[in-house]
Amino acid sequence: MNRRSLLLSGGAAVVAAGAYAGLNSLTGGRAPSLSQTLLPTAAQAQTGEGAVDTSRVMDLVLGNPDAEVTIIEFASYTCPHCASFHANVWPALKAEYVDTGKVRFEYREVYFDAYGLWAALVARCGGEMRYFGISDMLYDEQNQWARGADGNAVADNLRRIGRRAGMSDDELNQCLTDRDLATAMMQVYQEGMTEYGIQGTPSFVINGTTYSNMSMDEFRAILDPLLT
Repeated sequence: MNRRSLLLSGGAAVVAAGAYAGLNSLTGGRAPSLSQTLLPTAAQAQTGEGAVDTSRVMDLVLGNPDAEVTIIEFASYTCPHCASFHANVWPALKAEYVDTGKVRFEYREVYFDAYGLWAALVARCGGEMRYFGISDMLYDEQNQWARGADGNAVADNLRRIGRRAGMSDDELNQCLTDRDLATAMMQVYQEGMTEYGIQGTPSFVINGTTYSNMSMDEFRAILDPLLT
C-alpha cells in the first residue's frame, strides 16, 4: 500500500525551516516574524545542541491506561492515507478495542510539512479534552483546509476549525506562535520516529512491533491473539 514517507536525515530540518519561516503568516502580520525567533531554536532541536524542554508536549492517549496491548499510531494531518485510515478503519478499531478497554491507544503526530505542524498546534490548542475532536475535524476536512492557495489561506482555514471548536482568534494565534512548544513538538516527533524506525504514515507500533498501514481485518489478526 502506498504511504507517505520521510527520510529523517535532513527531512525534519527542512520541515522545521519551512514551518518556522511561514508561521508569521498565521497571525496576518500582527506578531513579529517567527522566522527569526523560531528557526534558531529549531536548529538546536535538529542538531542536538542545547536541551529542549519537552514537558509541555502532552501525551495523546485514549482507552484503558492499564491495557495489556498498546497501539501507537504515527500519522500526519496532511497525509491522505492517514485521512483514509481515520475515515475507514479507525471507527471500528476504536469501537472494538479502545472503547471496550482492551487496548491503550496513543497518537503521535508526524510533521511532513509546515501545514501539518500548524494543524497539530491548533489541535493541541484545544487542550486534552478537545484534542481528539479537533483531530477528527482536521482529518474529515483535510481536502478543504489543506488545499488553500497559500499559507495565509491555510492559516485562515485552520482558524475556522479552531473557532468551531470554541477557541478565539487570540487564543489560536497565541498557540500558533508558541515557539517553545513548536520546537518541543519537533523534538518529540524526531525521537519517536527514530526510536521505532518509522519511515512513512500511517504506521503503527503494537506492543513494540512496527507495522505499516493496515485494514481492520489485519488489525484483528494481530490484536486478537495478543488479547487471548
